[in-house]
Amino acid sequence: MEFPDISFVGLQASASIRLEQAVAARFILASKKMLRVLMGTLLLMASAGWARPALAQATTPPSSTGVKKSAKQRTAHRGTAHGKKQKSKPQSRRNQARVRLLRQAFVASSQLRPMAQQLQTLHTPAAYAGVERYARAHRGEAADAAYLALGNTYLSDQKYPEATASFRHARQSGNALADYADYLEAKADVAQQQYPQAEALLAGFDTRHPESILTHRAMLLLAQVYIAEGDPQGALKQLADLENSTDGRTPAYLLTLAQARQMAGDHNAALQLYRQIYTDYANSDEATQAVSQLHAMDQASSLTVKERVQHAEGLVRAGNYTAAAAQYQALAADSSLAGSPDINLYLTYAALYDYRQEHHVEASDLARLSDTNDEAGALRLYLMVEFARDRSDVGQVQSLLQQMQQRFAQSKWTAEALFSAGNMAMVANDLPTAIQDYTSLVSNFPAQPQAAISHWHAAWLTYRLGDTKTAAQLFEEQIVRYPSQPQIAAALYWRGRVYQDVEKNDAAAVACYNALIANYHHYYYAEIARRQLAELQDVTAATLPFLVRIPVPSVPALSVDVPRESEHVIRAGLLANAGLNQYIAPEIQASPDSAAWAAYAEAQIYASYGENFHALRALKRAVHSYFAVPMDEIPRGYWNLLFPQANWPTLTRNAKVNGLDPYLVVSLIRQESEFNPGAISYANAYGLMQLLPSVGRDLARNAHVRPFQTSSLLNPDVNLRLGTIYLRQLMDEFNGQTEYALAAYNAGDNRVKSWLANGPYADLPAFVESIPFTETREYVQAILRNVEMYRRLYADASEKGAATVAIANQ
Repeated sequence: MEFPDISFVGLQASASIRLEQAVAARFILASKKMLRVLMGTLLLMASAGWARPALAQATTPPSSTGVKKSAKQRTAHRGTAHGKKQKSKPQSRRNQARVRLLRQAFVASSQLRPMAQQLQTLHTPAAYAGVERYARAHRGEAADAAYLALGNTYLSDQKYPEATASFRHARQSGNALADYADYLEAKADVAQQQYPQAEALLAGFDTRHPESILTHRAMLLLAQVYIAEGDPQGALKQLADLENSTDGRTPAYLLTLAQARQMAGDHNAALQLYRQIYTDYANSDEATQAVSQLHAMDQASSLTVKERVQHAEGLVRAGNYTAAAAQYQALAADSSLAGSPDINLYLTYAALYDYRQEHHVEASDLARLSDTNDEAGALRLYLMVEFARDRSDVGQVQSLLQQMQQRFAQSKWTAEALFSAGNMAMVANDLPTAIQDYTSLVSNFPAQPQAAISHWHAAWLTYRLGDTKTAAQLFEEQIVRYPSQPQIAAALYWRGRVYQDVEKNDAAAVACYNALIANYHHYYYAEIARRQLAELQDVTAATLPFLVRIPVPSVPALSVDVPRESEHVIRAGLLANAGLNQYIAPEIQASPDSAAWAAYAEAQIYASYGENFHALRALKRAVHSYFAVPMDEIPRGYWNLLFPQANWPTLTRNAKVNGLDPYLVVSLIRQESEFNPGAISYANAYGLMQLLPSVGRDLARNAHVRPFQTSSLLNPDVNLRLGTIYLRQLMDEFNGQTEYALAAYNAGDNRVKSWLANGPYADLPAFVESIPFTETREYVQAILRNVEMYRRLYADASEKGAATVAIANQ
């Protein structure tokens, strides 16, 4: 398991006009760069679907030192080899003609992509005008793609007449994406209640577009049209054909089926379906519509308390805490439940999910809760713990915790309270209290989700206090009891260190380091283990029984051989040109045998336009174990997209000016923004290096960057210039020590100084593991891991390139 990357809030259409204008300016600058990239890759992309990024042609560097699994062990988990070529099936003349048309359309519309992407992101009048000018200035498939881009954005903005007009222009201009023009126009017609026009577009859709991925969606939409026209039997016929498809298991299908059953007079079947949508798809738009239908049928009051609780639980699972809290409040206020002891439980759940949403407990919410001897009482005390913790009232936290352990010894809320109290004590550097709370949780709640991390915290803090004998036992327990949890890499490393430094058992230490490297090849601790092994080169590893349960990492079958003649892949590129990003992945996945290369093909499309953050996310979703296995277990093309060298000339220039390792800078960017120049975080940090506006303003003033406004941080050139200056300042503040500077970049320099004061630490890895904020600890480890990944991938090539230049100069 890799360390979790920080998520970011993208730009929204509802942003202020000033910010929209600034971001639009950034997109115009970026568009010029994208066009330069496009022109250089266009011919290759036209002939092969897309060109691989130039880095994909590089030779794979030698494997890093360390223990490897045998070929038999590795391939047992691999499926087909990643170097195997895809065999192309013979195509009919009709298919060949379609492929030629799609390629021509792709080439004709390639320059549209930056404008279409800007339109899809900003929805501003200027963005609309730019794409419209492009559409009018072109003919054929280029105009077709531009009008599709306009129509799709008008549709999302609920400007239905404009959307309809755009889709009709698209059909008049070209045929490459005629199925999208038909389907999307039909959606606009339905929104305007122009049902005969929609029916004309949807009837016979599968005959006109036999290869379209939209066929089932068109059938569902046609069923909805039939309902609107008062033809339930026509709707039911369409839905019967969808029943066994993936589209037959969606809330949209169930809602349409319920409406058809209701119109056909089968009210009991309709009622059952509305209830199913309400309970099983609580966070969907269809659930809201189902409730409206129940009200219309005068059946809303028939929803049972159990069903309403199921609905609330579904909202919780979806992370919609605000709606869940409101649902529990509604249950508590229901007059039919007056006098029921469940009311107090519903009030406590409402307070809980308000806390989960707002991250603090309101005193007024606590005042409404009764002190009972059931789950509601336990939850009330847990919320009181969080209330006291928010006010740093250590004594009150411990007093409440004792009450919970006495009164609710087996409640999961006692486990939650122990974990919270342990975290509070760890942040306060009260290590004995933290160990006590974490140990109590592990002992009394071994099956709770917090048990593994609590056990690790107890083990590590015991080591920090100098009790290496007990710590060694706990490290081994961690490995045996929680072999699939992310803390295992740290447990292997530190058990090895105790063997090496305290017990003087080098053979056992080597066994731990070997197991760590073999199973967690690119983890932060694997690199440190390699350094330890360098000191123990002639030592033979011991056999340690507690290492046998470590799971062997697996990699899905992966390929870089995207079929050159795949109609769906070429269509995906054309959709990208039109800014219809939501259809790119489904279109690729419709290609037969695409499981091994679909994510790679999607990522290549984004990367070819310089949209590295989209490419990175596509591959992260597909390849979860890439940090665990050696590089040669995954094709080189994947690595180049997972670790891109985005904005490399500007980045290296600024890194050099500030005396920074460019691999450190690019690794920080990968963790901060995933290379999204428009990223704005929940903490209001901007751009590639995620600078706060206040920090950016001070840096700009000192660096004489004028004019400067907050939106300037969305310009990659400005962001890289100021971000590297800021990182250099932190490096200088902490005497060039990277670990301290990175921790300060994430959590602030004052916190790092307080953590250093809690030392001493045996070495830098001990400091990093002792960072009490999980986000900051994993952030530092992830960036240091990324640095080593970049060096393995590109350092050899850079050194060879520099040597070639030196020879040429001689």
